Amino acid sequence: MQGAKCNIEYDEGILVIKISGDIDHHSAKPLREEIDTDLYLYRAKTVIMDLQGVDFMDSSGLGLILGRYTKINDLGGRLIIANPDDSVSKILALAGTDKLITIKKAEEAK
Repeated sequence: MQGAKCNIEYDEGILVIKISGDIDHHSAKPLREEIDTDLYLYRAKTVIMDLQGVDFMDSSGLGLILGRYTKINDLGGRLIIANPDDSVSKILALAGTDKLITIKKAEEAK
């Protein structure tokens, strides 16, 4: 497994967080700290968390996503999950995340 990294870009009210690698209990805390810093800095109305580069995600990743969802809502924004692979999509669906957060698969984002 490889640790997760994120690349964060802000443009015209949209914050795009591209995560790559494995989101597990080792990588979740540094990711959370980096993302939260930018959430408060930019206070974007739309936050897109692009998971296309995520190879593996466990319950720590689910916690990361749900925690950011809460923070973004508290800041008056909305979260969109983009490009999860099938295994990540399954975890999100089993947890009912798709009932709270808009999830766009790669074929839907075009």
